[in-house]
Amino acid sequence: MGRLTTEQSVTEVSVVLPAYNEEDTIEETVGETLRTLSSFLPADSFEVIVAEDGCDDRTPKLAERMAASDDRVRHFHSDERLGRGGALEHAFAAANGEVLVYFDTDLATDMDHLEELVERVRSGRYDVATGSRWMPGRVADRPAKRGVPSRAFNLLVRLFLGSSLRDHQCGFKAFSREVFEDLRSQVEDNHWFWDTEMLVRAQRAGYRVDEFPVQWTPKGDTKVDLVRDVFGMGSQIVRTWWQVAVKPRVTQRVAMAAGAILTLLALVLMTQYISFGAVLDQMQAADPVLVAVAALVYVLSWPVRGVRYRDILAELGFREKASFLTGAVFISQTGNLVFPARLGDFIRAYVVKARRGIPYPSGFASLAAERVFDLLTITMLAGIVLVGYTVTGQTAELAQTVVGAEGAGQVAVLVAVGVALAAILAVAVIVGSAQSDGNLAGRLVRRASSDSYAEFVAQIVERFVDDLQAVAGTRRGFARIGISSLGIWMLDVATAMLVLAAFDPGLAPIELVSVCFFAVSVGNLAKVLPLSPGGVGLYEGAFTLLVIGLTGISPELALGAAVLDHAVKNVVTVIGGYASMLGLNVSLTTAVEETKDVREGREAEPAELD
Repeated sequence: MGRLTTEQSVTEVSVVLPAYNEEDTIEETVGETLRTLSSFLPADSFEVIVAEDGCDDRTPKLAERMAASDDRVRHFHSDERLGRGGALEHAFAAANGEVLVYFDTDLATDMDHLEELVERVRSGRYDVATGSRWMPGRVADRPAKRGVPSRAFNLLVRLFLGSSLRDHQCGFKAFSREVFEDLRSQVEDNHWFWDTEMLVRAQRAGYRVDEFPVQWTPKGDTKVDLVRDVFGMGSQIVRTWWQVAVKPRVTQRVAMAAGAILTLLALVLMTQYISFGAVLDQMQAADPVLVAVAALVYVLSWPVRGVRYRDILAELGFREKASFLTGAVFISQTGNLVFPARLGDFIRAYVVKARRGIPYPSGFASLAAERVFDLLTITMLAGIVLVGYTVTGQTAELAQTVVGAEGAGQVAVLVAVGVALAAILAVAVIVGSAQSDGNLAGRLVRRASSDSYAEFVAQIVERFVDDLQAVAGTRRGFARIGISSLGIWMLDVATAMLVLAAFDPGLAPIELVSVCFFAVSVGNLAKVLPLSPGGVGLYEGAFTLLVIGLTGISPELALGAAVLDHAVKNVVTVIGGYASMLGLNVSLTTAVEETKDVREGREAEPAELD
């Protein structure tokens, strides 16, 4: 990662200069920093660290030379780009001072303010201090192309994150060691948003944060990409808002209430367009023989789920019987129907640990891999079918049915082709990465963009790939698990086909097959966000909308088929789940309670099952 040269004794103030390709200014900046610090701090009570971030110019050599000639200067070197926030965090962690300061190396902020900045924290009056270019009476004269985005960004931070500060981006800040150590693990961004997130979290944690006006003069061109990085920072505002303002309030009770309200709202809206009496009439007229056959077909998918889970655990080094694991899958899926936020996944991890001693980390890894295979399979199926619909022009008809706007068809064709090909390409890249030693998917995302949002996406993709590599690092393992995943979803689609056929919709066999493949795939993708237990309401809504748009059958028939299809699957799941609970002596409520510590990030040992 990096190295620090020149050992130093413990000092009082550490100033970090984040540097990327600053060969023209770094010597002058370090010299001015040393002179200013010497004017108000005792000798040997401070240090200056050049946090050189993967430079490809002469900055590393110049920083090394300065560190060798002056004991007050240290050099932090990184062979790879850490991002401004990453470079600051690593340098602060290695610094000796109790007061941690940084400012931009272009010295845009007048150095006469440095004593004011340092002493605010060094005196103990404040825990954090930051310069401001937007305080009344001291507004910086900035070009519109930089000033307007900056004002907009700060307004959004105040609005969404509850900050009381006017300027979060000014590169002139000081933190106490206590604040940095307390908050560093909570700050996730490693680029331009890093210090903004530190300021927001410091205020929310109750630390004393002071903002004071500074004289600031723009120098040179900003290294912030006004499109790429501003978009990235916008996404970080949303991410931080979710973490600090929304997620803490999303308790199990709130999630269940929200899911119920969303489902009720969807039903109320449907009553404006659909006669539920007619829906019930359609369901009563459905062929009971075909519905029963559909249920039997869906039952067949469960042993395949058990076999797949057996193969996933085998790749992790655990040998278990498919029959036991089928029961565990039944129980967990039943838990997902009863509880929100996919708590059934924790129940399965509990069952396999309590019954077979499989550690929680391995249990969760196996579940994550299973989810990845499911997502890859249904995304690929949806993408392939969407390409077929686009080629035949049915995507345009779907858009016109749903949107009802002139010109929607042409736009829909272009969007559908792009989305479908992107989905198929993404699946291919992720699968290819899983079969290689590296992580091609993550590298491609980073090559497309280096901003914080791209890094966030790259990390998600890499977690997907890591899960795949953990359980399907061999061609044989990947093929075996991939084939069983495809089999599971084929049976799921076959169930929907039989249910829809039971309503005698008058569709040709090929049309029945294609519409069910697409509707089932998209319907299950709609359930990815756990807004309601078992995705009830989400699946039916997506399924109904697509069937209507692609076939032109009545809304009452489409909704009746969607409800009955989901009901058949959920009834089979519940019956199998409760039978498995009896056989394995498992209580859903006990399992949820036992995994509470794990869900909150603490390891716990489950109680022994009798």
